[in-house]
Amino acid sequence: MSEHLIVRVIVKLLVPFILLFALYVQMHGDYGPGGGFQAGVIFATGFIVYSIAFGARQTIRVLPLSVVTAMVSLGVVLYALVGFVTVGAGGNFLDYGVLDSHDPVHGQHLGILLIELGVGISVAGVLTAIFFTFAERRQK
Repeated sequence: MSEHLIVRVIVKLLVPFILLFALYVQMHGDYGPGGGFQAGVIFATGFIVYSIAFGARQTIRVLPLSVVTAMVSLGVVLYALVGFVTVGAGGNFLDYGVLDSHDPVHGQHLGILLIELGVGISVAGVLTAIFFTFAERRQK
């Protein structure tokens, strides 16, 4: 794609907006359409589009594979951590109401936000890792 200057410039302009839209979908997922899975897919799509325009090696320089692997693990750990905190606070696993002892509704919102964030981080990491796996394969 190095000979397609217009595509590369447009991709450089669009990727930040794609990532920003992923954050919007992530943060407004409990109030409207969206959430962790959708935001993770959009976030991964931003890096996949960048990789198509600039190549997988350049994208790996921007987003190293160690970060992608950490994203997968971090999302799962965040999800489990929220569940264990709710158990430690005296509730059931993922009983968000106990996260705020003064206002259970606020605890519900906080729990959902954290769980969806964990899902979003994991989905973005997994989809990016899958793409990198296929993009780096050599044909024989």
